[in-house]
Amino acid sequence: MDDVEDTARDDRPGPSDEDVEDVSESDDGSEYSSRSEGESGEFNWYVMSDSILLSIFQYLTPRELLTAGEVCRSWFRVSRDEFLWKYLFYRTYKIDPDVGIVPGKTSWLGEFKRLAYHTPLIETEVLKEHSHQVLHVSFSHNGKMFATCSKDGYILVWQSQYPVTIKYWHDMKTFSWKYTQFSQFNCTDTLLLVSGVHFGTPHSTSGEIAVFRVAPGFDLQCRVVNKPYDIFGTWYSERYLLSGNLHWLAHLVSTSVVWLNKANQESASEHVPIMTQLFRFYNGNASSIRAIMVANCLAPAPAESTEQQSQPSSSNTKEEKGNPPSHKDLLSPSGESNSSQSQEEPIYYISSSRIQYSKLEGAFSNWRKLGDGFEYASPIQYNQEYRQVEMQKKAHESDSESENPQWEEESESGESSITEECDTDELTNNPEKLLIFTTGSKTYTPHKVGFKRIKLVTFPRRLDPGPSLRERIAQKKRERERQNTPSVEDWLNYESVADKFDKIDHLIDLHGHIIGMGLSPDHRYLYVNSRPWPKGYVITNPLQPPPIAQEIDIHVIDLVTLKQVGTMLRAHKAYTPNNECFFIFLDVCNEYVASGAEDKHGYLWDRHYGICLAKFPHSDVVNSVAFNPRDPEMLVTTSDDYTVKIWRSRAMVKALDLDEKSYRRGMEVRKRHKYQKCGTNVD
Repeated sequence: MDDVEDTARDDRPGPSDEDVEDVSESDDGSEYSSRSEGESGEFNWYVMSDSILLSIFQYLTPRELLTAGEVCRSWFRVSRDEFLWKYLFYRTYKIDPDVGIVPGKTSWLGEFKRLAYHTPLIETEVLKEHSHQVLHVSFSHNGKMFATCSKDGYILVWQSQYPVTIKYWHDMKTFSWKYTQFSQFNCTDTLLLVSGVHFGTPHSTSGEIAVFRVAPGFDLQCRVVNKPYDIFGTWYSERYLLSGNLHWLAHLVSTSVVWLNKANQESASEHVPIMTQLFRFYNGNASSIRAIMVANCLAPAPAESTEQQSQPSSSNTKEEKGNPPSHKDLLSPSGESNSSQSQEEPIYYISSSRIQYSKLEGAFSNWRKLGDGFEYASPIQYNQEYRQVEMQKKAHESDSESENPQWEEESESGESSITEECDTDELTNNPEKLLIFTTGSKTYTPHKVGFKRIKLVTFPRRLDPGPSLRERIAQKKRERERQNTPSVEDWLNYESVADKFDKIDHLIDLHGHIIGMGLSPDHRYLYVNSRPWPKGYVITNPLQPPPIAQEIDIHVIDLVTLKQVGTMLRAHKAYTPNNECFFIFLDVCNEYVASGAEDKHGYLWDRHYGICLAKFPHSDVVNSVAFNPRDPEMLVTTSDDYTVKIWRSRAMVKALDLDEKSYRRGMEVRKRHKYQKCGTNVD
């Protein structure tokens, strides 16, 4: 497909006045020239009707069409015909004809310009300040900063304005951290949560969370224990965060505790609490809670569910690539697996349309590769329910914008102007939220997405002083007597101990290894990266999970109905086996979806049309991606090649007065034939 860089020009020069001085309009609206025939009787192009021009123009490429529009004003007008651009739009981007234009948009030419000129594509900067694999990137809410985490142990905070420069940094190895793995700004961009992995034994899963003040000095506010480390941690409100801990109860059985912590833990009295327990979940089959995040609760309180399962974790993984799940020491110390695990109720999996094999051996390795490097650039398939919600949401936003026309104004201070969306320290005034996490039941690998409503949180104002000395002595005596008698709790039987744990509200089994999740900006949809298992595979040993595909699927879940509303099969590639796969983070903005991949590329899709737009090359695994929340024309990718790459749109490059031709660019899917002809290796 030819280049369409000129599509970004809204006002094309028309013909000169001399060329159109004799152009007038006929009764039927078509233009003709009083000089339709010269003295020699030759035909004059001015007399050609619009219908004929449209029939001819539909065979042109977008670039050729814009060039034809420069001939005269009549051709310019016809070249801007919306039906013509609708046809070119669907043909160029191979969009499902059942998918209409983005709600609220009216111009197909405008949509063509957006996808061709206003999507991240140009590699304007390559940042090489990290000395090891870069695992994660996150943006501040005001879009002015982003933070990167790396296996070199550093947390770096960057100024996002061109050219990108380092603003703050800290070496977390001074706290005995092995590496940093995750970061997140609070809602006012005044604090930064940094999650990392502790130095320890090769099989250790111990982690820690540190909170820094985003201001000159980059002062440390607190440090919180976090186990396993791939719980990551997340902000609950402006000054409160969530962390986790894991306790083993029996063979392959544990409990995950979610803690609510104050971000500033300095206290004038030892009796002032700085953390409180939020939930306590039951884990079976060596599973555990992981990758927690908090979303605004948009749905009414559901009826009580009768379903209850357990959660994911464990096994031996290497750390050569990416950020591996915390498999290693989550196994019960007793070693051998217990075959007498309690039977669970049947679980209904999300159906998949992928090819099935009669034999499991080699089922994934034999999938056919198309060979052009874009076979994994498949579209997102949304159901009708998603489309209806999309239309309703746009109508509601239009009404809100008419009432608040200056909603986009931003203050020039260091904090975000959207503080009305932030929570205050008064937890009692917080609305209900939704805790989202990965978990499992049949094996240690995370294959389910769990949901738990966080209702009114009461943080204790003063610690209970506890029992007196006499009471503590009596308690110790009772504990010694209890140790000499067999335990009455049967931890392997969940039903007998269910009253000691919080119940998960809802579980969705994706029947595959979940390796990443991302929320839409409005917190309505959850996008999940998953490497599917063979359909119908029966797990007989929780310590031996099923083989996983080399393809990564993306699932879209509506957080109001808690149902899947979209699926992208074979979205991008991965190569590691089930006991070595690691986290691949994805990000979602209002217009686009992006994800890393093990095939040394980042991927970009349009959210509405579902089409893959571009691939962003690196020389190693792409671990994480992030959009600038205030400018989706800027995308950041991080990789195992030790680099952080900044991708900006062609329109932004032009606004920065940069020469587009002097920079590398991503690979546009609509130009796949161009890469094939030039023999470019896109894998």
